[in-house]
Amino acid sequence: MRYSGIILLLSLLVISCKSKTTKPVVLSDVYYTCSMDPQVHEFKPGKCPICKMELTPVKKANADLIDEVELSAQQIQLGNIHSDTIRNGSIGDNLILTATLNFDQMKASSVSARIMGRIEKLYFKNLGDYVAKGSPLYELHSEELNNAKQEYLLALDRKKIFADETVIDFSHLIQSAKNKLLLWGMTENQIKELARSKKASPSTTYFSNASGYITTLDSKEGDYIMEGSTIVKLADLSSLWAEAQVYTSQMADLNRNSMATVQLPDFDGKEIQGKIEFVNPEINPDTRINLIRVAIPNQGNKLRPGMSAYVLLKSPPRKTLTLPIDAVIRDGHGATVWIQTSKKTFKSIMVETGQETDDRIEIKSGLSSGDVVVTSGVYLLHSEYVFKKGGDAMAGH
Repeated sequence: MRYSGIILLLSLLVISCKSKTTKPVVLSDVYYTCSMDPQVHEFKPGKCPICKMELTPVKKANADLIDEVELSAQQIQLGNIHSDTIRNGSIGDNLILTATLNFDQMKASSVSARIMGRIEKLYFKNLGDYVAKGSPLYELHSEELNNAKQEYLLALDRKKIFADETVIDFSHLIQSAKNKLLLWGMTENQIKELARSKKASPSTTYFSNASGYITTLDSKEGDYIMEGSTIVKLADLSSLWAEAQVYTSQMADLNRNSMATVQLPDFDGKEIQGKIEFVNPEINPDTRINLIRVAIPNQGNKLRPGMSAYVLLKSPPRKTLTLPIDAVIRDGHGATVWIQTSKKTFKSIMVETGQETDDRIEIKSGLSSGDVVVTSGVYLLHSEYVFKKGGDAMAGH
């Protein structure tokens, strides 16, 4: 009897359990976080595992979407957060290079000896002296030239003596002797004076065939020189070259048709417009540096070779998406901007940036025309994201 009662009781319990229906688990729309450590997310009340403070219940909302943050109207106003619709704009390529002024080699010239001899006198003896075209430059003692003078005088004399003879044409002899004197550097006036005076001096004065400042003085008084030896080198400073160094990584941004502006720090930042005359096709393998030359006018010859300068190259503008530079956050992860997804919700987007000019930056990818982009207050959004999410908005990209 006793055992039958126990069996009956167990049967009733089994039937009672089977009659119960299983209720589905309802997920809560509340999570628990810490005001001191907002990165803590728990699904039940308790204490913060970091600072041991009581966790605070928070309702889940759209703000918990990845890379997004929601602000109140007051936060938007106090944070001076403004957004604008991005459109196609234009941007020009600005490249700033360090440079040094140098002689314009296209306007440099050399004065060389026409015949061998000994330099008796130099009229200019210092580097930097200005030599005007036609000025006496040096006197040369040459036995060979003296013999040529004697031949010319002899031809003149023979023509006068044998004026009535028709067997020999002395005019050709005279012209031949004169051409030799001209070839060896004598001027028409010197030859006329020789014919008038009938005196052949062993020393001959040579005149400069160009004007400019002496940059090289290779000879001195008393030196014996050979035919073709350089006496002096002259440079015309009416124009100069601004020689700038360009790194290999900058060559892709270099445009031969760019507007070139040379800025001179020694003249209170004076700017002179010029044009690119030369781009070295060969890159130095040791320094990975190339060289460009910009020709500039030198009014009044106030500029001097060796002065430092900056070369600013500005290419013609091209159409692209641009933003204010302050709208872009850049760090080791890359570059991001914040776009407005709704009235109070903002999302972090990674972008690829390009050229910068003035206060604008090019956006190569990541955004499309028509996106609403935050143009001011981006760092407040970034800080708010870190505070609420407990992580970097760029770390998830």
